[in-house]
Formats: sequence, C-alpha cells, structure tokens
Amino acid sequence: MTPRVFIATLLSIVLGLAQDPVPQKLNIVIVEGEGAINNIRQRVAREPIVQVEDENRKPVAGASVVFLLPSQGASGTFTGGAKMLTVMTDQNGRAVMRGFTPNNVTGKMEIRVTASKSGVQQSAVISQTNAALAATGAAAGSGKLIAILVAVGGAAAAGVAVAATRGGNNTPTPGGGTTGPTTTPTVISPGNPTVGPPR
Repeated sequence: MTPRVFIATLLSIVLGLAQDPVPQKLNIVIVEGEGAINNIRQRVAREPIVQVEDENRKPVAGASVVFLLPSQGASGTFTGGAKMLTVMTDQNGRAVMRGFTPNNVTGKMEIRVTASKSGVQQSAVISQTNAALAATGAAAGSGKLIAILVAVGGAAAAGVAVAATRGGNNTPTPGGGTTGPTTTPTVISPGNPTVGPPR
C-alpha cells in the first residue's frame, strides 16, 4: 500500500467515524405548542417546538422536519402564504415552527409534523385552537366603568322610590280636625359622581 492510498483510507475512516450514526428509529417530542390557543383577533399564535430523538432518546441533529397546516377550516399560513414549512433540527434535535399566522376561522386544528433522516421517518400531530379572544386593556376598563355607572344609577333610582313612598304630616285645622296627609315635594338633584381607578 502506497503512502497516498494509506492516507486516503485513513481519512475515509476518520470521516466515517465523525459522521452521526444513522438512526434506526425516530421519535417526535412536542416541547411547546400542544393545546395552545391562537388569538385570531390579534393574529397572535404560539410557535410550536418539537424535538427529534433516535431510538435511544438521543437528540438527532440535521433531521428534516415538515410542518403542514390544514387546507381548510381553522388553520393559518406561513410567511408568503404557504401551508407547509420545512425546518432542519439544530444540535439539540429541535425545530421551531416560525412565521405562522392564524386565519380568521375559529375551531380546533391539527398541525401535521413529519421528521426524516437517512430514510427513517416519523409523524406526529400538534393540536391547537383558533379562538376570537376578547381584547384586554381599554375594553376591559370600559366594562368596569359601565358597571360602576349602572350601580350609581341604580342607587339614584332607589332614592326616588323611597322618597315617593314617604308620607307627609297631618296639618290641624281651626275646627280641631286635620286636613289629612300632605306631601312635601322632594327634589332630587343629580350629584357629581366620581369614578376612580379599579381596585
């Protein structure tokens, strides 16, 4: 064996040992995103994260992971309007489904996930829900303000009812009798209610 052939053989052995072993089986572990609720009003979604492992539960780097969205109903799109996204796993065997925007259809949806490497393939499903969640902040504050005003109005109405049922006093007459009950007009003037911040 010539020195050149020996060096080439040695290099091929070293390179072969440096490569990742071919997995016999793949497992897909859903790290984040299972059961998530996407707010279709704000077009906000949680990015699913999956981890691809081999038969020994070791992370598989460089695996191809395909995320496929439903073609109809509750769904969404990736950047550019696509329904499919392909991501390669990092050194920790993880792939992130980035760039997803939910559509305006409410309901449950299933995201199909397929991982493959060296001819070995595995599939999984991530279940999420598209929902029209109520806005927060100013809208919620307005609701509290309305409730306070209704309470103030109710108290004023109760005051009117009490005043209307209250009887007057009997006025004596020169002949010794009484003229009967008289009603003193009651005037209710609106005050200046103040509404402070919620406690």
